[in-house]
This record gives sequence, C-alpha cells and structure tokens, in this order.
Amino acid sequence: MAIAATPAPSRLAQAGAPSIYRPRHPERTAFYQLFEMHFDRYLWSYDERFEPRFGPLRSVVQPSVQAYLACGRLLGGFARVRCPSCLAEHLLAFSCQTRNFCASCQAKRAALLGERLIEKLFAPVPHAMWTFTIPKALRGLFQRERKLLAILSRCAYDALLETFQAALERKDVRPGCVTSIQTFGSFGANFHPHIHAIASAGAFTEQGRFVPLADVDPKVVEKVFRRLVLARLHRAKRLSEEFLTSLLSWQRSGFSAHADKPVEALDAASLERLTRYIARAPIRIDAIAIDDGRVRITTPPDPRSGTTELALDPLQWIHAITTQIPDRRQHLVRYYGAYASRTRGAGRFGARHPPDDKRSGQDPAQTLSPEQKRSRASWARLLGSVTK
Repeated sequence: MAIAATPAPSRLAQAGAPSIYRPRHPERTAFYQLFEMHFDRYLWSYDERFEPRFGPLRSVVQPSVQAYLACGRLLGGFARVRCPSCLAEHLLAFSCQTRNFCASCQAKRAALLGERLIEKLFAPVPHAMWTFTIPKALRGLFQRERKLLAILSRCAYDALLETFQAALERKDVRPGCVTSIQTFGSFGANFHPHIHAIASAGAFTEQGRFVPLADVDPKVVEKVFRRLVLARLHRAKRLSEEFLTSLLSWQRSGFSAHADKPVEALDAASLERLTRYIARAPIRIDAIAIDDGRVRITTPPDPRSGTTELALDPLQWIHAITTQIPDRRQHLVRYYGAYASRTRGAGRFGARHPPDDKRSGQDPAQTLSPEQKRSRASWARLLGSVTK
C-alpha cells in the first residue's frame, strides 16, 4: 500500500519539521526490554504475589502491554510511504496509541490536547494551573475503585466554582476549567491520584463577559475540596462514619490545593506547556536503567533523605507502571463550567466555538474549514513535533 505524501501545514513548518524520518527503535530502551523480558513472568506470578493485596489483574493491562511491544516496530504493522516526486520509499511502523503507558504515544496525545485547547477552547483570558492532592490513607481506595477518580475531578472543579463565586459575590458566573486525572507520583512508580486543573483566572457571566479575579486563597479552596471529597465518599458509602470522623479530626488533613502563577492571555507558549504537562506520560524513558537485574529509577530529590534514586525488582516495577494504565472508557481529561460541552453547545458563558449543527443534513466533510480538515489528521502531524 502506498501513501502519497502531503504538504506539511504551516504550524509544523514553523516548528522546523525534520526532513528525514528516523525510527524510534523502542526495543533499545530499558523500559521496552523490561517488559519484553519479564512481563510473562509477571503474569504467571500475579495471582500469588500481587492479587492478595491489589485484587485481580485488570483486563486492560495485558492487551495494552502487547500493543506497546508492537509500537514503533515493523512486526506490529506498517505503512509504505512513497514520495510522489522522487519515488523514494520507507516503511512507517504503526503506533499503539495506548494511554498513560507508551511515552511516545502519550507525548503525541499531550501535544494534540495542547493544540486543541489553545486553538479551539481556551478563551483569551489569563489561566492558572491548580493541583489537588489527597492523603495517603485514601489512595488505596481510589486504586481499588477507579470509578471514584471521577469524584476527585468533580470536587476539584466544584471547589473552584464555590470559591470563585464567593469571592466575586455572584452566583451567575462560572470559571472555565479543564481537569486531568493523574495517578502517578513524581517518579512514576507509586500510585498517587491527584488532579491537575487549568482554570480561568476569573469567571464568565452567561452573556460571555469575563470577570477577572485577582487573588484566590488556596487554603480556602483546599478546605472546600476536602469537605466535598469526604462528603461524597461518605454518601457513596465508601467511608464509614468512624473513619470520616477520624479524617475530619486530623490537624494536618493531607489534602492540598496549590495554584501556580497565572499565565497571561497572550502567552500561548507557556499555556501550551501547561496543557502538555497535565497529560504527560507517567515516567521519562531516560529515567530508567537496568543494573545487575534491578530497575533503577532516577527521581527528584527526596525531601527527607535527599536520595535521587529508587531501586525495584523488575516485577515490582512492571506492576507499578501497569497500575497507571487507565480503565477502558475512563475519561482522564474533563471539561467544566464555561468550557463544558453542554455549556458551549448552548452558547452560554462565553463559549468560544459552538459545535457544528449535526442535524443540518449536510455532509460534515463539506462544511469543514481548511483548518478543521487539517485538524482531523492531527495525530499524523504531531509525529513531527514530538521528540522521539
């Protein structure tokens, strides 16, 4: 099968797209080699070693790993690309497109998210990134029941909404907010569920007018977030009355809400870095090494000991990394307030791009602008903008 080369769009040309295709060779990385050599042994030993503590192996793990082992390799399928001018050819291996696992595919997905948010969603107003975390005592609950992660995402937005409305003394405004559910810590080998949220530094009225908010106290947001999370877990019958009372009595709650400095409306480069950050892969490929049968992970300095390295046996490491794979049909990125799809569809709260009318009876492909048509091939275009 031959695929005719098409001219690269201007966005990619400005980024300096490489003129020569260079395969990634994932099989040369320690990440790939660990799964290639030890994943079968991990499956055989799972029932005895991991199931008593973590429950049955999730159905999404094995097919995701198998897809990754074929990602970027010709044995997993390929396209033959031919230049129509010089007739030169090369083979392009298919991608696995697994979520939160393959660093290359997740980097492309993060780049695609950043492009879409900046060009199609974010209003031209300042935005800030918020980070919401929970105490260690609750992390195991979210690991066993991943559907509860949606509660964290919703509570993060509701905490911002309640605080913003109180600060502005108005109930008819909504901030624009995009949240990302992440389950990994700073070194990718621990289950650490938390929420990253990019929210407008202010709120929108129903008529679309933006009301800026100069300052929000993160401690107030933290208290609201804590109250909402505990109340909803208790209502879902996941916290007993005794444990709820105990958590509420802690002097140091273990909850936190942190806000970065707002990014100005015209600083698209900084805003794009934020969007890529909230959808990044769990671990950097170059942070992993194999040393005498052990997996050594380079980490940020530990605040207590100062160590910058973690050592695990291969099966421990495989379990830690596969824990980060989301369940099927679990949405990791969610949209709220002025950026919610329902709000945008109704044309309220300053919606920037109302969706196309699907009931017009016209062929959607014929009504798309050139920019929209190019966006449909975003995955292919991003191959040139992501470092492999």
